[in-house]
Amino acid sequence: MNSLVLRVLSWVPAWVAVIFTTYPSMVFADDSVAPAPTAAPAPVNVASAVLPHDLSPWSMFQSADSLVKAVMIGLALASVVTWTVWLAKAYELFVLKRRLLRSVQVLDTAGSLADAARAPDLEGPGADLLRAALVETAHDPEASADGIKERVASRLERIEAAAARAMSHGTGVLATIGAIAPFVGLFGTVWGIMNSFIGISKAQTTNLAVVAPGIAEALLATALGLVAAIPAVVIYNMFARKTAGCRALVGDASAAVLRLVSRDLDPGRRASKLRQAAE
Repeated sequence: MNSLVLRVLSWVPAWVAVIFTTYPSMVFADDSVAPAPTAAPAPVNVASAVLPHDLSPWSMFQSADSLVKAVMIGLALASVVTWTVWLAKAYELFVLKRRLLRSVQVLDTAGSLADAARAPDLEGPGADLLRAALVETAHDPEASADGIKERVASRLERIEAAAARAMSHGTGVLATIGAIAPFVGLFGTVWGIMNSFIGISKAQTTNLAVVAPGIAEALLATALGLVAAIPAVVIYNMFARKTAGCRALVGDASAAVLRLVSRDLDPGRRASKLRQAAE
């Protein structure tokens, strides 16, 4: 028995040596193999992707999308229309106001419709009002005074309405441009920014050189919308005030004509006129 134990103990060092010599090659074989290197992503050449040197409005317009170009052209035309209306309407209202002031002065100083009709420089709505009163009073001279006054007042009312429509003609386009131009520019901006994001997705980079030109073009559309809208609103408000003043002058001229009609229809003066007509 003792000899068997001694024999087993003599074998232990040999087995331990065998295990320690073979274990690293069996167990740690995976650690000895180095993993294959992965390909590094290609670096973005930031030095070559620089901002364009020419970001002037004209260059941004040329490089913009076709729809954004159409929006910009439309807004530029709207701005041209605004200033054209301003030039034409400002001159028209200036001349009209001078004629109305002169007409009111003539009608206030005249003693009768005939005296006012002989004034050489009576023009514009004042002359139309006086002409309508003369026609209506001469149409039926023997009618009652109240009936003649009523018919004259009806004619003068329609002439005032026609003059008011003529004064406001052309200002509606200013209100339209002032109301919709900012939204049209905003539509161009949204479209341009959407195209910028599409370019970012295709380029797989958020570099400023890729993003900036498209956003600049989009913001140019908004700027043109404001350039078209702000003057249109200011000019429309200015014409609204001037038109209100001219309407008041037309009303003054109409009241002056009615006073002249009332004078001519006074019983004593009317009887003398009828006698002169009979003779």
